[in-house]
Amino acid sequence: MASVAISMACNRTPPGPDVAALVSQLKSADPEARGKASLAIIPLGEPAVPGLIEMLKSEEPQYRATAASTLFGMGPKARAAVPALADALSDPAAEMRASVAMALESIGPDAAPAVAALVRALRDREGLVRQRAAIALGSIGPGAREALPALNEASRVDIVRPAAEEAIRRIQAR
Repeated sequence: MASVAISMACNRTPPGPDVAALVSQLKSADPEARGKASLAIIPLGEPAVPGLIEMLKSEEPQYRATAASTLFGMGPKARAAVPALADALSDPAAEMRASVAMALESIGPDAAPAVAALVRALRDREGLVRQRAAIALGSIGPGAREALPALNEASRVDIVRPAAEEAIRRIQAR
């Protein structure tokens, strides 16, 4: 009987990380604690996305920024956040809009539902936001075909030109 108990104890999988606690840790005032929590959340992927979506909607700019950068790190595992990220492209802070575009870029083709919002971002007043939107559209690839007219227009402007030209090539790739 003791050998059965020992065998069962050895085969038990350890409990997974507490996603809610890690998401809560992302709200810490301590940048090091936020960084550690973000690094712990990134490999978890989908289970952490709902908490990160809530943070994207926060009144607190630091929470929004931390959520965007953590979603960026998740890449395609953050696909469920695409609608919230598309909404966040209208954030009042330019740095946040650029971070959101980077998160959509890292998601890649699964970010196609955000194409319309990224096209709007191509007309942002901040060059960096326009550039990151073009790069994100390129990472979506052929699923961003509807963005080609806006990218052609953007390819005639300042710092966006190289990113827009590359996005056009990636979207048109077969």
